Amino acid sequence: MKGSIKQRFQSRLAERQSQALYRQRPLVSSPQAVTMTINGQAYINFCSNDYLGLAGHPKIKDVVCKDKAAGWGSGAAHLVTGHHHYHQQLEQALASWLGTERALLFSTGYMANLAVQQTLMQSGDVIIADKLNHASLIDGALASSADFKRYPHLDYAALSRRLASTEQQALIVTDSVFSMDGDLADIAHLTQLADQHQAWLLVDDAHAMGVLGEQGRGSFSHFGVMPAADHILMGTFGKAFGTSGAFVAGSDLLIESLIQFARPFIYTTAMSPLNALATLTALELVQEGDQLRARLKANITQLRQGLADLGMPLLPSASAIQPVLCRDAAQAVSWSEQLKTAGFWVAAIRPPTVAQARLRITLSASHQPEQIAGLIEAFAQLTKQ
Repeated sequence: MKGSIKQRFQSRLAERQSQALYRQRPLVSSPQAVTMTINGQAYINFCSNDYLGLAGHPKIKDVVCKDKAAGWGSGAAHLVTGHHHYHQQLEQALASWLGTERALLFSTGYMANLAVQQTLMQSGDVIIADKLNHASLIDGALASSADFKRYPHLDYAALSRRLASTEQQALIVTDSVFSMDGDLADIAHLTQLADQHQAWLLVDDAHAMGVLGEQGRGSFSHFGVMPAADHILMGTFGKAFGTSGAFVAGSDLLIESLIQFARPFIYTTAMSPLNALATLTALELVQEGDQLRARLKANITQLRQGLADLGMPLLPSASAIQPVLCRDAAQAVSWSEQLKTAGFWVAAIRPPTVAQARLRITLSASHQPEQIAGLIEAFAQLTKQ
């Protein structure tokens, strides 16, 4: 039926508002940090993915401000005139750090996940993905010509049965740390299943990169395995690195195939050369960041213990992502607003992003023990009400 945009969406927007599911953009007027000015008010921020506190690190600011070799804009795609020597240096440094043959930069993790699945998987293939994968992984699968199947969250017996029952070329797709639950995929088990069934493996390491493993190398290092020829590793810079953008790491043949055939890489402007320079500096800080990772781990332990003592419904997460489950979307919104009144910014995450509404707390190495104690006390006041 023909009609206007208003006719199509007005009732849907009204329905979301009535169900406490309406999304709004908070307005930030301060640097990314654990204390921020949001919508004109000062808050202690427990929503950022800046896990190591590098987003405002003075060393990163200093190297960018002093640079004379690049402007901010890249001006073109990598295959035209946009591939600056800072991009090249960053790709080489990432590959060396991760123990892969090559790495390839993308402007966002979303684009990287679209590119890999859309390029590698053809008609007649099958993508088999964890049910709780990030939206970008789901959209990447849907953008490919392959069949798309999902297995129950972390159910590797079900995954094994699916792999055993197909003659198609399969790509196993998973997050390493799941962004809404904070739990961890068993990368060692997944590599074994991939090898056993001659499947390929794509791991989105966005929330593990910089945090897990030796020198923060991510989930493969955490489980003591090295990426093999048919393993694809995607990582982002907008979280523990404190900058922006993403990369795919793997074999030389994989990367060359993406350069030649991946539309989200070929047909977009390269990231800023100065962002690549900033990320090179962030990589050095990540590699030297054992103390930051130890501090983050201590903060996670403090928060979990404090909320557990209050009887809060926590999920089994050892990561910086600590969800507190809520009865429904209305409760999540109400609790979020009450925490804001107490000076803490904790976002309510609701359907359709998640099946069950929750408050998604994220921790940083920059959080101080007294700030975490204050958040725990604010939750104690919620429980009294």
